Amino acid sequence: MPEIPILPDRVANQIAAGEVIERPAAVVKELVENALDAGATRIEVEFRHGGRSLMRIEDNGHGMTKDNALLSLERHATSKINAAADLDELSSFGFRGEAVPSIASVSKFTLQTRARGEELGTEVLVNGGKIVHVRECGRPVGTRIDVEHLFNSVPARRKFLKQDRTEAAHIVAGVRLYALASPNVAFTLIEDGRAIFQSPECPALVDRVGEIFGRQLAEQLVPIAAVEGEMELQGLIGKPGVGRSTRHEMIVFVNGRPVDNRTLNYALIESYHESLPKGRYPPAFVFFNLPSNQVDVNVHPAKREVRFRSEPTVRGFVIRSVLTRLRELGGSSNPTRPDTSFEPLPPEALKPTVVDHASTPRENPVQSIRPVNPPKLGDLQQPTADGPAVESVHPASTDPHASPRGWRFVGVAHGIYGLFESPAGVVWMHRRGAHERVWFERLQAEFRRGEVAAQQLLLPVPLELDPVASALLIDHLPFLHEHGFGVEEFGRNFFRIESVPTWMEPGDAEAFMRDLLGALRDGRFPADNADLAKEELARVASAKGIRLPDANGETAWKSLLDELFRCRTPHSSPSGRPTYFEVSHGELTRRFQK
Repeated sequence: MPEIPILPDRVANQIAAGEVIERPAAVVKELVENALDAGATRIEVEFRHGGRSLMRIEDNGHGMTKDNALLSLERHATSKINAAADLDELSSFGFRGEAVPSIASVSKFTLQTRARGEELGTEVLVNGGKIVHVRECGRPVGTRIDVEHLFNSVPARRKFLKQDRTEAAHIVAGVRLYALASPNVAFTLIEDGRAIFQSPECPALVDRVGEIFGRQLAEQLVPIAAVEGEMELQGLIGKPGVGRSTRHEMIVFVNGRPVDNRTLNYALIESYHESLPKGRYPPAFVFFNLPSNQVDVNVHPAKREVRFRSEPTVRGFVIRSVLTRLRELGGSSNPTRPDTSFEPLPPEALKPTVVDHASTPRENPVQSIRPVNPPKLGDLQQPTADGPAVESVHPASTDPHASPRGWRFVGVAHGIYGLFESPAGVVWMHRRGAHERVWFERLQAEFRRGEVAAQQLLLPVPLELDPVASALLIDHLPFLHEHGFGVEEFGRNFFRIESVPTWMEPGDAEAFMRDLLGALRDGRFPADNADLAKEELARVASAKGIRLPDANGETAWKSLLDELFRCRTPHSSPSGRPTYFEVSHGELTRRFQK
């Protein structure tokens, strides 16, 4: 049996670094947290080449003596806690004592610090976990840490880093998040020698949100403040009807700490069920405060996850507070438009509006649909009032069970379900799902031919983004230009949409672009497979960028039926949900019998 040795400290630190230091942004996060814990009122962050070559964090906090500077490089050495009971009363960002030695073990690490009352400071140089020198240095009160050549001792980790632009975007986003959490601290951020963010103390949260996330977003927010017992909620939330396709602009702080918490996130989402359609998320910047012993932050080494002692109590308080504020603003009415959601109801729950065919002769069954030639580029346009305006891009289905032969239109239920009488029973068709399938296959054919028509906008649409979304957009500009989107950079994190595809309403350009960037951030566009990326773009476009025609009568439903069964896959929408289902005579008989 092999012996069980104790790992050397250097190896243990590198193992810990695998949990704490995932990318350069994690280094900046840990060191900025230390600066805030040190009582700094001014923090300066500088990085180069996405943090690969240099990250420098300098603050004017209380600094450290020589002995404390050396102790900070030891594992589990921290000034934040002294006993296990302190974990129940945490008031600091850090407390594990793992970050600094982990960072020093995978980089060239230089620490310069001076405590108040000391004449000289201390400089410690560590390379790959080994101390190179310890000497005196001159510097003002505070601490400066230089992290160079990240992952130089573990080159395999460097291969997993993204492009410099992407890593830089994560650093910028992280620094701005802590600037938002600490409006009483002045932040400066420098990238490759250029100051890209400089914010003095901002007493008003809306001012800092405007500086960090853009004035466009700040104008769509309203303040909220609520207190119940020992719980307090304050911050900014989106106005009724203002939504996003992802949760990236839904940011929550617990006792001043930015966190990811399912309870708070879902409480915010549920609060907007009367103000936003399903699948949309509100922008929000809320600060939730409660006694430290009611929340556990010792869940993950990154300290972004927290747990509450009473999850239902927290959830109920947040929902009540947000709902009350939204109803004050007049956001209690349900804004969900017909066809924006896609949840087929059971047949017995629907009450159709039946069309009376008794006074008119019964129409002939729908005949077999003839194959047609692919449409020209100019034929790809928005549906007219009578239904889809273009011929299908695919021939008729040859599956006899998939053909609508023998179907007779009966009526419309709830404005979104079409009812057809079939030889085997009753067919329920979902209007939105059928339109999405038709448009999805049209756009796929258009993308394959590479003939995407675009319309120039008379007035360009301004688009202001956060750093991560901005970096993603720049990386994908050639792909967007190829598919009809004319987007030009007009300053840092600011763009102009100058043209859009002909199938899109110009007024939907900004919302669609934000939804598209949300899909990019979620990794739904494979960078190494152009065909799959085009398919995903067609899927997003058919779900988000296509407006349904106003007509909802018999002619429109029959035209939609014809178009649907010219598709290759008429049975399901691009998202995989059914476009129709059939209730057989046998099922109807069984339900009406005792």
